[in-house]
Amino acid sequence: MVFRVTIRGTFDGLSDTGPVTGADAFQAAFTEAGTFTGDRSHSAFTFRCQVPAAPDDGEQEATQRAIAALDAHGHPYRILRVAVTDMRDVRIRRKRQQR
Repeated sequence: MVFRVTIRGTFDGLSDTGPVTGADAFQAAFTEAGTFTGDRSHSAFTFRCQVPAAPDDGEQEATQRAIAALDAHGHPYRILRVAVTDMRDVRIRRKRQQR
């Protein structure tokens, strides 16, 4: 049981030392440590994080854990939007085999 959290934001006061560690548009994935994707200027970002879910956890607990994972990267930021998906609620439709 997991939540997938997407945080969209902007970097706040980021120095011009180069790209953010972990920012690679071709490696966008939901991981427990989180991954960044961003624009070429490295001012805006999307942070994807997957957090474990206890049976009684809700979106607020998942958001707090994802923000803690974002904080662990050590970059100054400002959050614009947070989206949480409870993977327990996702249903997969399987294609029926044709006869």
